Amino acid sequence: MGRIAGRFVRVEPRRRARAFVLGLLSDLPRKNCWTLAEHVGDATPYGLQHLLSRAKWDADAVRDDIRGFVVEHLHHEDAVLVVDETGDIKKGAATVGVQRQYTGTAGRIENSQVAVYLAYSTRRGHAAIDRELYVPRSWTEDTARCRAAGIPDTVGFATKPALAARMIGRALDAGVPASWVAGDEDYGGNPHLRTALEQRQVGYVLAVARDHQISTHAGKFRADTLVKRLPRRAWQKLSAGAGTKGHRFYDWALADIADDRPGHYQLLVRRNRRTGELAFYRCYSATHVSMATLVQVAGRRWTVEETFQSGKGLAGLDEHQVKRWTSWHRWVTLAMLAHAFLAVVRADEHARHPGPDELIPLTCNEIQRLFNALVVRLVHDTAHRLLWSHWRRRHQARSQTSHYQQQAAQA
Repeated sequence: MGRIAGRFVRVEPRRRARAFVLGLLSDLPRKNCWTLAEHVGDATPYGLQHLLSRAKWDADAVRDDIRGFVVEHLHHEDAVLVVDETGDIKKGAATVGVQRQYTGTAGRIENSQVAVYLAYSTRRGHAAIDRELYVPRSWTEDTARCRAAGIPDTVGFATKPALAARMIGRALDAGVPASWVAGDEDYGGNPHLRTALEQRQVGYVLAVARDHQISTHAGKFRADTLVKRLPRRAWQKLSAGAGTKGHRFYDWALADIADDRPGHYQLLVRRNRRTGELAFYRCYSATHVSMATLVQVAGRRWTVEETFQSGKGLAGLDEHQVKRWTSWHRWVTLAMLAHAFLAVVRADEHARHPGPDELIPLTCNEIQRLFNALVVRLVHDTAHRLLWSHWRRRHQARSQTSHYQQQAAQA
């Protein structure tokens, strides 16, 4: 918390932010301003709601502090910046950025809110260091709707790859040490993002679709067609990194892409050794690198999924019930801080205390459990619990009465 203390003009929001992060790190089954306020000992949720909506502090400055904190503790020479989006299913149409759209969280088109994240991934660990809310055209073309949700007038429509390029640029401009970028097909298939990385001479291993067009000296081919022209000796068995069940071995092959620009352009192909399923990656590097290096970068792409899983499961990244632009950015930023704390503690513990062979290394889940049991140890008396029961029922009664009045007026 000392990292971000200077971002708050007054002591009250600084203390609220500390209490908020402690609440996000708790083992509450559901995290919103009501449950967090009760957990930290507040009499009402108004203080935490004020922190997210009207208090004076800069969420983007805190984001920059989180980035510095993560890079300082997880820094490694093989660092990879990983971009990906995740969606939160929402009801109604008032929540900022929400519309019916595809989200990988549900695996289908749902009424949802989508955001793009940038994760910093090394052998020591991984954590999110930036975020951008995706605002669809249905919003940016409706000025009144945007203003009602608090979206600044300067915010226009931007594709997800454009948001990714914006975050990568911010990280590189801030001096984040990373030589590679990884991402899925949404980003690999975007030529503008690839060109932006090439201009910075930042290597990438970006997934592309099977029908992605590849230029070779023999002509232009679909990626899946080009694979059939590769000789059997082109395939090598390599590990994409260690998983929960050991090393993830696949067969890999590499084909050159014809390009007159400086640098090395290649197509990396992954084949599942059991099912034969293929995956394709478009690669660029300023200097020649080995296939093993490209495979390691491709394997690092999955760490962003682990970041989402632990960020949502442990730090409440997706449990916000806020509707406005400022509140969303503040909730998500503090959730990123909570998760970064767990990721950094995990990395430090692994470095200092590898542990005996009969125990697995400490996980973020176990660190959260021990932190709450041994360090925080918040205990509230019966009066506090009864006060909150009374407050919830009174608030719900007001909401119920208001709902019935609206129904009567409409009838």
